[in-house]
Amino acid sequence: MATAFDAIVIGTGQSGPSLAVRLANSGRKVAIIERQFFGGTCVNTGCIPTKTLVASARTAWVARRAADYGVIIPGGITMDMTKVKARKDYVSGLSRTGVESWLRTTSGCTVIQGHARFVSDHEVEVDAQRLSASQIFINVGGRAAIPPLPGLDRVPYRTNSTILDLETLPEHLVVLGGSYIALEFAQMYRRFGSRVTVVERGPRLMSREDEDVSQAILEIFRAEEIEVSLNATLGSADDLPRGSHLLIATGRRPNTDDLGLEQTTIARDDRGFIRVDDELRTSAPGVWAIGDCNGRGAFTHTSYNDYEIVAANLLDGDRRRVSDRITAYAVYIDPPLGRAGMTDAEIARSGRKVLRAKRPMTKVSRAFEKGETQGFMKITVDAETRQILGAAILGVEGDEVIHCILDVMYTRAPYTVLQRAMHIHPTVSELIPTLLGELKEVAPPPT
Repeated sequence: MATAFDAIVIGTGQSGPSLAVRLANSGRKVAIIERQFFGGTCVNTGCIPTKTLVASARTAWVARRAADYGVIIPGGITMDMTKVKARKDYVSGLSRTGVESWLRTTSGCTVIQGHARFVSDHEVEVDAQRLSASQIFINVGGRAAIPPLPGLDRVPYRTNSTILDLETLPEHLVVLGGSYIALEFAQMYRRFGSRVTVVERGPRLMSREDEDVSQAILEIFRAEEIEVSLNATLGSADDLPRGSHLLIATGRRPNTDDLGLEQTTIARDDRGFIRVDDELRTSAPGVWAIGDCNGRGAFTHTSYNDYEIVAANLLDGDRRRVSDRITAYAVYIDPPLGRAGMTDAEIARSGRKVLRAKRPMTKVSRAFEKGETQGFMKITVDAETRQILGAAILGVEGDEVIHCILDVMYTRAPYTVLQRAMHIHPTVSELIPTLLGELKEVAPPPT
């Protein structure tokens, strides 16, 4: 016989714990199930550990450039990778134990450890224990997707998760993939001191981004002596460059293949993502899918926003929808890329008449003062509504500066509101009003 709960949350990634606690605090009897590590991808193999490593890599890079700033470091720079990993483990571990403690000390919330599998729309089994609830929330996240490259099964490789276990410095790291995760690790290990080769099958890095962004990133990487092979032809694993270590970073897949969904009416798409509507409800009444497993976002902040949407609709009487949010994210290469809204290609396909401005970071005084002038700032607005359609800031502090633009986009205000704002000097953000004063009409694409 099943143990009855009011709600079951499967997974403790970014959205699951917050939702479980909100539901428990509302008086519901809640079970939250975790099969391995509390905190999900972000805490254990994603944002927190990797950005901790990025911080170590940037420190090494700045130290090597110290003489440019008049700082002399006798003896040169070497890495202690054991300490680098220990620091990463400490920071990640604090978050993991914090999530677990929060859940275990929340009244009305029962923590169950094990692998949950559905036996019907509203019943799951964890080992030999059966649980039921009228409301179930799936928050199982995703993992690295391994490409069907012949011979790859005979090659020892690492993913974004397993490379975090390294305590030694690879002599030559080969990275298969040219998108966000691949490039963060590539630059990180180059700055640690490895030789790095990036292998990308497509014609450019980060193909989802604007072409000028891709080209600028390529130039940044080559300036740091990262080898980049584009349009790579790979018939088998034997065609990969020979290195001491191989990182596979060619995409992500949802953790929905061992969830027992075939026992339910919960529908998935052809890539395995759970189909959801604009309020994150699945095809099974009373079941929601939140976080990376629903294919509606692949970031920690989109997962947390999923929680906010579900909680608002269920508990606050405030209708919120996925379609209300504006695309926004950062890529934590250095300098970082901050992105908001539509890409150039998406804007061109929309057929809008637009205005665009672009300024190199060499003409941003704060960047010049810091000696970090790579990249540019770019913004596009609708010529008729005067609303901001999209922006890309590839440059120092771009991951923070982008929010100046994003917040105005959410207000649906005309760009002139931001143009007339008085920003603080000297900052990177102060150049946004100046940039908006340089808008020019963009010629329509050839037909």
